Order: sequence, then C-alpha cells, then structure tokens
Amino acid sequence: MKLSFWGAAGTVTGSKHLLELDNGKRLLLDCGLFQGRRAESRERNSAFGFDAALVDVVLLSHAHIDHAGLLPKLWKEGFRGRIYATHATYDLCSLMLRDSAYIQEKDVAYVNKRHRKRGEPLVEPLYSMEHADGVMPHFVGVSYGQTFRPAEGVEVIYRDAGHILGSASMVLTITENGKTTKLGFTGDIGNPGRPILRDPAPMDDCDYLITESTYGGKVHAPPSESKDRLAEIVKRTSARGGKVIIPSFAVGRTQEVVYALDQLWNEERLPPIPVYVDSPLAVNATGVYLAHPECFDEELHRYMETDDDPLGFERLSYIRDVRRSKQLNEQRVPMVIISASGMCEAGRILHHLKNNIEQSRNTVLIVGYCAEHTLGKKIVDRLPQVRIFGDYYKLRADVEVMNSYSAHADEPGLLDFLGKLDRDRLRRLFLVHGSPERLDLFKTALRREGYQNIHVPQHGESVDL
Repeated sequence: MKLSFWGAAGTVTGSKHLLELDNGKRLLLDCGLFQGRRAESRERNSAFGFDAALVDVVLLSHAHIDHAGLLPKLWKEGFRGRIYATHATYDLCSLMLRDSAYIQEKDVAYVNKRHRKRGEPLVEPLYSMEHADGVMPHFVGVSYGQTFRPAEGVEVIYRDAGHILGSASMVLTITENGKTTKLGFTGDIGNPGRPILRDPAPMDDCDYLITESTYGGKVHAPPSESKDRLAEIVKRTSARGGKVIIPSFAVGRTQEVVYALDQLWNEERLPPIPVYVDSPLAVNATGVYLAHPECFDEELHRYMETDDDPLGFERLSYIRDVRRSKQLNEQRVPMVIISASGMCEAGRILHHLKNNIEQSRNTVLIVGYCAEHTLGKKIVDRLPQVRIFGDYYKLRADVEVMNSYSAHADEPGLLDFLGKLDRDRLRRLFLVHGSPERLDLFKTALRREGYQNIHVPQHGESVDL
C-alpha cells in the first residue's frame, strides 16, 4: 500500500493523507482547507494532487475546516463515495460546510465589488452552497469504539480525541495478501484538563502512526489560569471604555470562552457590560454542543446541576442578523465581541477588526493557534499595520494572546498521548500538522524519548508501507 501526504505536510493546515491499497481502493484521511497567504491558499486549495472521482472513502477526524473544509470541492470534482465521521462531527459538518460556502460566496462578492471598480480580474469561490449540500448525503455516522469496515480488507475504530466535539483519532487495520498492518492517525489531539469535553482517550496500538505536531517544543499555561486572566483583560479594557474583540473558532473555542464567561458572571467577577457572540455558525454550533451531552466531561455535568444553561447568561446575546452585527461597530461603549474566524481569515471578525484595531482603548484577544501568514498571526506578531479587505489599518489596539485555551495538546501532552502506545510495535512515525520549526522540535523531543524512525514528509511525498 502507498501513503501520500497532500496536506498538513510541512505546514499546519489543510489535512489530507491518501492511502492507496493494493486492491485499488483509495481512502482519504481528512479533506481540509489550507489556510495561509491568500495566493498560496488559492493555489493549494485549487488542486488536490489526486483525482477526486477515484477516492472511494473519506475517514474524517473532526469537523474543523482545516480538516473537513474541502469536502464540498471533493464532491464538486466527482467524489461519490462514503464519508465516515462520528455523529457529532456529522452534525457540525452539516453546519460548517454550508457556512464555509456562504462565507466564500459573500467574501468573493465583496472582493469582486472592489475589483470591478479597479478593473481587476474577478475571482470565484472554491465551491458553492450547492456543493456543500451535495456532499452531506455521503456521510455515515459512527460511534466511538465501534469497529466499521469502510472498504474490503479494512477495519477502522475511532477513539475520542478530546479536541472538539466529535473529534476522533483512528486506527486502520488493513489486511492485504495475507498480511495485516495497522495504521494510526491522531487527527488533532486535545489539550487535557480543558473544560466541556473529556480528555483524549488512548489510541489502539499500531505499526505506523501519522501524528499531529502543532505545539512541538511548546508548553501551555495551565488551563486553570485562563479564567482569571480572561476576567482581568475584560475588566481592564472595560475600565478604559474599550471593546474586547475575540477572534474565535465558532466550534470549540467559542463555547469554551462563553463557558468561562458564564462562570465569571455567576461568580460576580465581570463588569456589567454586554457580551456578544456574533457568528451564525457559532450560534448553531452551540446548539449542537448542547445536543451532545454524552461528550461532556464530569466537571461540566456537575456544573449543570446548579446552572442548566452553561452557555448562556444574563448579559450574553447570540447574534445571527447582519444588521445587528453592523450595529456593534457603531456603538462606542465597552463590550465583548466573540466572532469567527479564529485565524481572522474570513467572516464577520474582519469587519470588527477593521472598525476597532486603530483605537488604543480596545483589546484584541487571541485565544488559539494562528497559522503563519494569516491575519491572526500578524496581529499576534503585533505588526504596526495589517491589511484587511485590501486596505491597511494601523494596529493600535492592545493585543493579548492566551494559548491556554488551545484545543491542541502541547509537547508534554503529545508525548504523554504517544507514550501509551506499544513502542516496540511502532515501526515508523510520520509528523504532520506543524510548522517547520515545531516539526523539528517535536522530532527532537521524540528522539530524546527513545523513538526511532521518525519522518517529516513533504507536500506530495509518497511512502510505501
């Protein structure tokens, strides 16, 4: 069999790994959207590197757009196979893929309006709502711990990855020519001790492993510190009459921040200012979260004994309507605005940043990973000016970064997760989903722990297993 790396190889986003079996079957592990420089993103997302129509099966680790966001394009280009995902991932994808198509269509319309005025070539979205709707009937929902057979000679089992609702690691048991091989894929591994979701469950042992490396060489601040710092930032910004703008992934990160604010409100540690979740997707995703209490950890179940709505409180408003969203930028009073996307690459957050980053009384609070060359990373790096919708804005707002909210395990967390596998059986590790620096640091850490035969694949590289 042959394994080819067509995404998240040497970079963080766009997870896509193609497994070609000797019997001709093709299984794609994830089908994610690459996020980064606009020109590079357009180039990488425009071509898969393989024929979409020849893919038989997609095994989806979770619903984040950098892992699932090119599924509509896969369908657009001829894929008609099955997509296996957990039930919660299916529910989230039914929202997120349509939202991705909608945002692309709206952003392209906005950009083309400017291009027409300047006489520049028009652009098209990668896919439309039609394609997002077209791919959904191909999903097959599976449960954690349930063995399923997506293709002849292949058995797969998903385990809870603790990353976002429904996220999974997976092990494929492949029998070919009388020989059995086990291939593992971590997907994205959650940060233990985070609120709402359970900690990552151990994977089954395997012969080969594809593992994420997002935070190689990094150690997160303890999750217990997040709530106190969040309260301090909101109080300080409110006292100077400013807004706290929080770019946040609509799925996972938004719910965690809202849960922390709910706790702070109940503890009377927040100033009496309004809090807005301004993202139709986040509003819908929060409903999906509340519909899957089987994924909650024990802490949240105990909290709900005294607060039956852990994602809602008196000062919190969820916004769908674009008119209300625009009104937030017209108001000059302290508030908290949580809006997608987390890397500041699309959606309503761009308008909130455009209208608020030039005022020093405001704070931009980054609560998650931002890939290289994204607007979010430029804000993290505190560049003196940033480009939004083609125009430059001076970054005068305060910038705060809180990686303790990360949904990814740090290096000690990753090493602990991998340490539960049978090391004697593990023949080779493939490091993906990390920047070059993080990949190198994680590779060094693994060697220090005694792991052998570690490989960092390049984009488009193929290996025989």
